[in-house]
Amino acid sequence: MRRAPIASIPSAIVGSAAGPIEHDIDSRWLMAYSAALNEMGRGVHPLFPVCYEWPVSLPIRQIPQLRELFPLLVHAEHDLRLHRLPREGDRLATRASIVGVQKRKPGASVVFRFETLDAKGKPVSTTDFGALYRGVDVEGPDRGATIELPQAAANMKPTGTIDVGANLAHVYTECARIFNPIHTDVAHAKAAGLPDIILHGTATLALSVSCLKIDPARVRRVRCRFTGMVFMPSRLEVFGNGTDFETRGPKGEAVISRGRIDHD
Repeated sequence: MRRAPIASIPSAIVGSAAGPIEHDIDSRWLMAYSAALNEMGRGVHPLFPVCYEWPVSLPIRQIPQLRELFPLLVHAEHDLRLHRLPREGDRLATRASIVGVQKRKPGASVVFRFETLDAKGKPVSTTDFGALYRGVDVEGPDRGATIELPQAAANMKPTGTIDVGANLAHVYTECARIFNPIHTDVAHAKAAGLPDIILHGTATLALSVSCLKIDPARVRRVRCRFTGMVFMPSRLEVFGNGTDFETRGPKGEAVISRGRIDHD
C-alpha cells in the first residue's frame, strides 16, 4: 500500500527566482576542483560550473513552499550546457529560477535552472538541475520544463574504473566549495535515513566524464540521471561509446544512467 504524500508543492512556484550571485574565478579554485577529481594538467573540468551554481541554489530551495521539504530532496537529473568553459579571471553572475514542477510516482519533480553570464553579459553555462522531493505531492497542474534525457544505449563498452576513496566526499566538499552535511556528517546522513554518508552526485558525474577522456574544451553538454547512491570507499566502472555513458557500482548496479556527453 502506497503511503500518502506528507506534503505538497504548488506548481505555481514556477517562475520563482534568486540571485544573481557573483563570483571571481581564480586559478586556486579551478585547480582545487580538478585536484579533487585527480585531474592534473587537463585544464578546467567541464563540471566546474557546479561550484559557482551551489551558492545561489540555497536561497531558491529556501523559498517558503520548499524550505521545510529540503531533507526530502534528491538530485535526480542533471543537464549542463556549456557555452564556453569558465576561466581564470572571470567574474561570473549566476541566477537561479524554478522552471518546472511535475507530479511523478515517487514524488514531486522540480527543475531548477542556473544561468551564468560573464562580465560582458555573455552566457557561460546553463544548467537544469532536476530535483525529486520524495513522497511529496504536487498541488495544481504540471507546469513548465522537464529534462529531456536520451534513451539508454545498448552498444557501450568499458571505458575505465573509478576508485572512490573513503575521504573523497570531504575532499570534494572543500575543493568544490559545496557544503551539504549529508556527504560529510554521518549523524546527518543517518537522520536522513541513510546508513552512511554518500558521495555527491556531481562528483560521480565529474569522475565519469573524466573517464571518457574527451578534451574539456570540446564539451558542449552533459546530461544524466542519478539512479543509485555511492558509498565510500568503493569502485565504480564506466561504460560508454564516445557519446552515451553509464556508471555502475560495485555490484553492477547503475548509479548513473542515460548519460550523454555532446562534444565537437
